[in-house]
Amino acid sequence: MRLSRFFMPILKENPKEAEIVSHRLMLRSGMVRQQSAGIYTWLPLGKRVLDKVNAIIREEQNRSGAVELLMPTLQSAELWQESGRYDAYGKEMLRIKDRQDRPMLYGPTNEEMITDVFRSFIKSYRNLPLNLYHIQLKFRDEIRPRFGTMRSREFLMKDAYSFDLDREGAVHAYNRMFTAYLRTFSRMGLRAIPMRADTGPIGGDLSHEFIILADTGESEVFCHKDFLDFPIPAEDIDFNDAGALREVFDKWTSRYAATSEMHDESAFEAVADTDRVAARGIEVGHIFYFGTKYSEAMGAKVQGPDGKEHAVHMGSYGIGPTRLVPAIIEASHDENGIIWPDAIAPFGAVIVNMKSGDAACDEASESIYRALSKADLDPLYDDTDDRAGTKFATADLIGVPKQVVVGPRSVANGEVEIKDRKTGARETLTIEAAINRLTQAG
Repeated sequence: MRLSRFFMPILKENPKEAEIVSHRLMLRSGMVRQQSAGIYTWLPLGKRVLDKVNAIIREEQNRSGAVELLMPTLQSAELWQESGRYDAYGKEMLRIKDRQDRPMLYGPTNEEMITDVFRSFIKSYRNLPLNLYHIQLKFRDEIRPRFGTMRSREFLMKDAYSFDLDREGAVHAYNRMFTAYLRTFSRMGLRAIPMRADTGPIGGDLSHEFIILADTGESEVFCHKDFLDFPIPAEDIDFNDAGALREVFDKWTSRYAATSEMHDESAFEAVADTDRVAARGIEVGHIFYFGTKYSEAMGAKVQGPDGKEHAVHMGSYGIGPTRLVPAIIEASHDENGIIWPDAIAPFGAVIVNMKSGDAACDEASESIYRALSKADLDPLYDDTDDRAGTKFATADLIGVPKQVVVGPRSVANGEVEIKDRKTGARETLTIEAAINRLTQAG
């Protein structure tokens, strides 16, 4: 992509409405634009990052055995009245009526609707286990939306829902998602700590939040230091092996870990002083097992091997991609801008032509751009007429991991410079060697 043809409205000044780093950097870099309180347009740069986050989430959900579908954002109030949550959910639910005066709502979550889908088609235990997921916009009418897309009213959510014959099967489904979540966040360059959590209005008796450490996080985190360095399950882990997944769960939960909402002071005090971590963090995922709460209320039953009807055991599993993006920025930035992990960077490299219009610089930049594009590295070529200092500032602000600096002096020697955005390390290479280095790394 040539920057001269890309829509990336950079702001020179810090937006006054931005209270935290991620909100400021997302506005300044032209990732998002606020349309109204808690509602944002994702501009092309932000959409690129969001798409990569969604792709990793989707791959790990599919790997775990979950099956994707897409449910509507508008839901019938009747389903929520069946479950008993329509009146209990509170003012966060946006209630509306259609032209026939039928009560509707803009879905804040989908337990009721997925239960309705399930009961319409599944009648036998032979069709279990089943896990269905989608990535869809949700709406919760936050009384005080803040921090940009970190806490917005409209947001994107990956929500999955598992169905099993009994608690044993449901716990295995829970451990599948627990393992998949560890892999998902790790692939994005994050260390997400699973914390015991309250089930809230979702219901049930088993729940974990996945939290990444960040100074601006809303949650207080208390854990054993081992949580910062446990191994991540391998790509080839067998998601059908209940014992292996239980081992993953036990390994991660055998040390004390909790948020402020579920803080057991005596348990934390039992951890040796040298092993304690007390910090702040941001929730990026939440998983629940809630048994038969919805299946009993809504008649989602299957015939078991004993010939009798059984209410299925369910769980739900959420990741908020539009929350995850700013959370990553909170955990990975410096005074100059964003530092994206390689896997979710909007571009594979940015080519900085220090002197657009100079024949040698233009020729070298074009050849590098063609080579990186051919190698599917998806480079951004800054071919604008801006000054070199402005181009460097833009490259740092948008956080692309590798910068290729093309200047008259280096090009005269057949060389360019590669800068690592995270470390600041610079290396001068021949043009051919620079292309090889970047394409092999990509």
